[in-house]
Amino acid sequence: MEAVAPIVKFTSLQKRYGDGPLVLDDISLQVRPGDFITFIGPSGCGKSTVLKLVSGLSPWTVGELSVAGMKPRQARDRQAFIFQDATLLPWLTAQHNVELPLRLRGVPAGDRIAKARQMLELVGLGAVRRYYPRQLSGGMKMRVSIARALTLAPQLLLLDEPFGALDEMTRNRLNEELLALRTQAPFTAMFVTHSVAEAVFLSNRIVVMSANPGRFHAEVAVGFAYPRDPELRARAEFQAKVNEVSQLLHQVEPVPA
Repeated sequence: MEAVAPIVKFTSLQKRYGDGPLVLDDISLQVRPGDFITFIGPSGCGKSTVLKLVSGLSPWTVGELSVAGMKPRQARDRQAFIFQDATLLPWLTAQHNVELPLRLRGVPAGDRIAKARQMLELVGLGAVRRYYPRQLSGGMKMRVSIARALTLAPQLLLLDEPFGALDEMTRNRLNEELLALRTQAPFTAMFVTHSVAEAVFLSNRIVVMSANPGRFHAEVAVGFAYPRDPELRARAEFQAKVNEVSQLLHQVEPVPA
């Protein structure tokens, strides 16, 4: 059987800013179509930088990086980026915020209105499409941000701690909804979090990073089948995997000064 080409490929990559110290060193990884890969590690280890390199927002220094066989900037139409802040324009309704990427691409009004409504329904916000961001809860704002990203039908979704500012109950619910959305609008995901339980619940692969400079310390395979339901969190196997990742994180914790 012919091997499937990776959608993202890092080869011996290094990153530094100007003449400063290395931020990332010896980064090699292949992201396969359909993967949900989560990056976890101490603050400052370069997790967010990895996503910025993939998105073309930042250049690397040494090594190679390709996205869908192209340079990251050339593959921007294949991917979408979701940040911790929902980054909604406060003067636009939820509907108009979701329409924005389509408007910027010149999609006709009728088509973009229909697509935005479809995506808002998909994330359960069809009833509040005329609301402004100030009228929405934190979880609802993040749903709007996800709907906006999905309007472009990205092959690759980059998520930089999108649920980090939310309470645990809301975070868990949005984790479940994100996986449900993935069954309806399939995408490959690269996800950053500080939550081990979140990483285990969402991912099929977890990359544990060390810092100064950022390196890939270990990769953990998460063997739970999709779809995943909330009851998974209560299973002994789930807690065992959380413990495994937590122990790897303990190995890369910074030594107190």
